[in-house]
Amino acid sequence: MTHDQITAAYETYLAENESFETKNVKAAAARARKALGELGKLAKARRAEIQEKKNNL
Repeated sequence: MTHDQITAAYETYLAENESFETKNVKAAAARARKALGELGKLAKARRAEIQEKKNNL
C-alpha cells in the first residue's frame, strides 16, 4: 500500500537526517536525499490514488 511506503520512506529519512546532522555522517546525506526523492514519487502516486477514489464515489 502506498501509504505504508510513504511512512517507511519518511522514517528512513528521519533516521538518516538525524545521523547526518548530529554525527556528520556523509553517507547518511545521500541516503536522506534518496528517501526524500522516494517520498516525492510516492506522494504523487498517492495523490493520484486519492483522486481516482474520490472521482469514483
